[in-house]
Amino acid sequence: MNAIAIGPLVFAPDRFAAILAITTLVAVSEILARKVDKRFSGWAWGVVVAFVAGARAGHVIQHLDGFLAEPLRVIYIWQGGFLIWAGVVLALAYTAFYFRYALRLASWSTLPVAAAAFVALVVVQLAAGAPATPLPTGDVYRTLAGEPFRPTSLEGQPLVVNLWASWCPPCRREMPMMANVAAESADARFVFVNQGEAAVTIRNYLDAESLVLERVVLDGLGEFARHYAVPGLPATLFIGADGKLQSVHMGEISRESLLTNIERIQLIQQDHAESRQ
Repeated sequence: MNAIAIGPLVFAPDRFAAILAITTLVAVSEILARKVDKRFSGWAWGVVVAFVAGARAGHVIQHLDGFLAEPLRVIYIWQGGFLIWAGVVLALAYTAFYFRYALRLASWSTLPVAAAAFVALVVVQLAAGAPATPLPTGDVYRTLAGEPFRPTSLEGQPLVVNLWASWCPPCRREMPMMANVAAESADARFVFVNQGEAAVTIRNYLDAESLVLERVVLDGLGEFARHYAVPGLPATLFIGADGKLQSVHMGEISRESLLTNIERIQLIQQDHAESRQ
């Protein structure tokens, strides 16, 4: 499953799992606040903040060089990037401090935590994995330069396909970073498939932002998005050398997540090559 759509809202599965887990933790904690001790109400929100802060801090430290170059990205939590075990450690420390004068209550905290973890695990498992969708066949697209483009012509090498539009704010925010990684990466080919815009609109946007993209493909009818069942923009598709979809990132992507996924499809390619030997 690539994404979870609720009306006009589109969520990546991991983010939807996080939202449901937090909702569950707060709800169960409110029950404990009424039945056991009112302090659970305050603890719930505090432990959520502690977990998120710890997980984010762990991720930032893990990729410190990149964040030192762009310090403001530390607060861009909508891009994703969390180290779960670091969040757990800080949440445990917060819980021990919060209930330091009533340690018997700390054991009750395992109920909302267990419920939240269970909900998150179920959602992630149900939404795990992307179908091994092959590259579109039959259709001939046009590049921004006016050249014919067949997606299957790129089989044999790892691909990163970014579905975007210039009217999409998250697309615009991530595009300079995407362009930079695309220019520097030798591990994957990048294809920027514009959804539904005219060539002149795309050129004007790229010129205004001083962006240079090697391969921009025009998809006026949104065929790529339908082919891969992508309900929103931006979407970044990671495709193996065999032309099969490996994973999808819905929403704005961070540099770290982009590079990690490129490395993953590279490893998959190497494993396939070794298995054929």
